[in-house]
Amino acid sequence: MRLILFLLLAVGGAGLDLWTKHQVFLWKGLPGEQEPFWIVEPFVGIETAVNMGALFGLGQGMGWLFSSLSIVAAIGIVYWLFVLQASRSLWLTVAMGLVMGGIIGNLYDRLAIPNLPAPWAGGVRDWILFRYRDYVWPNFNIADSVLVIGAVMLAIHSFRQEVPAAKVVLVSQTEPSSGGQSS
Repeated sequence: MRLILFLLLAVGGAGLDLWTKHQVFLWKGLPGEQEPFWIVEPFVGIETAVNMGALFGLGQGMGWLFSSLSIVAAIGIVYWLFVLQASRSLWLTVAMGLVMGGIIGNLYDRLAIPNLPAPWAGGVRDWILFRYRDYVWPNFNIADSVLVIGAVMLAIHSFRQEVPAAKVVLVSQTEPSSGGQSS
């Protein structure tokens, strides 16, 4: 049952991510082709972007490394959940299903499957835009969102883990007996 839940979250998260990216890029075009569409002007909008790096645009041009790390992480998640039995925890199953959905959605883009033109080939398609005054949060997508939610759940789980209580042995201190002898 946990395997089914894990697969539903992973495939559902990746599927929603890929569908929304496809729809938004069909509608808005490649980065720079159109102005942002504001949902709550000027704070929340839709604007296409392609990230050639990782989180916050770090590691530009190292897509091969992030693809490799994504594959290793995906294998590690499946091994941990289903071989080492971490899936006994519903919380961990949900968290790792979400993380896997994010990995799959962004890995699909990194492997250049969407066939973006040369300057963006192998980059991750982003479209969610947040701004506050002069601050612009880096654009992101559904895969980023589900991955972060899963990672936060994993962090919460790690802080909530019960640490086995140390056994305290009380040693009774008694005065040495005089052995019935008087001084």
